[in-house]
Amino acid sequence: MAKVAFLGLGVMGFPMAGHLVKKGGHEVTVYNRTAAKAKEWADKFGGKTAATPKAAAEGQDFVMCCVGNDHDLRSVTLGADGAFAGVKKGATFVDHTTASAEVARELDAAATKAGFKFIDAPVSGGQAGAENGVLTVMCGGSADAYAGAEPVIAAYARMCKLLGPAGSGQLTKMVNQICIAGLVQGLSEGIHFAKKAGLDVPAVIDTIAKGAAQSWQMENRYKTMNEGKFDFGFAVEWMRKDLSICLTEARRNGANLPVTALVDQFYAEVEKMGGKRWDTSSLLARLQR
Repeated sequence: MAKVAFLGLGVMGFPMAGHLVKKGGHEVTVYNRTAAKAKEWADKFGGKTAATPKAAAEGQDFVMCCVGNDHDLRSVTLGADGAFAGVKKGATFVDHTTASAEVARELDAAATKAGFKFIDAPVSGGQAGAENGVLTVMCGGSADAYAGAEPVIAAYARMCKLLGPAGSGQLTKMVNQICIAGLVQGLSEGIHFAKKAGLDVPAVIDTIAKGAAQSWQMENRYKTMNEGKFDFGFAVEWMRKDLSICLTEARRNGANLPVTALVDQFYAEVEKMGGKRWDTSSLLARLQR
């Protein structure tokens, strides 16, 4: 059992922190910008709450974090009330936020200077993966930091891997989102075409899902897509945030991402249709306007 803090109790962080108690058996203290959410979590899982990120981090062996973006991450880590002001020497800070590789390297340097360890560890698997404790966790940092944190992360992970130095977890998450963008657009076009051709969509998918076209998106999203329901999983506005990170990094490293850029534009159109909070499979709605 370890002493663990968890910062950020959104749709991902709330169940992840819960697994640290229920499956990991850890002593957990939580912080959330909205204090009522922290109290709700404590009432459900029996952990403690803290009024500031610094207070949550003080005395902990591990501090986990899952917030919205680079700005949110800096706001909970840096400054007088930030978590980094409270993390003890030798402890490990694990950031599950999907953010830039730049901020991961920045925070790793700050942690090293202060005498504690840092891992950037964005996740994939969505709300369902968080609730079921089967997330894929992509990590960047030192081997020593990872070795200590991996057994704690295991409380909510199905797959966890160290992929290189600080920033490597975020870069891998970018690869993940680049791949998903193209897959969802392809699946949307396939379903759209099948409908226009007068085919039985479930029969078509049942057949081709046994071949080379199979994907997680096909297996898990085609039914709701075919029914015109887009309230299952990762929101369009969150995906656009992630794709913006991908495209910014691509401009820096020279990668050519024409499909990713195009799909980002398609998601912008979905947002204009009122679909900011629709899930990412709503690319089909754009085709069916």
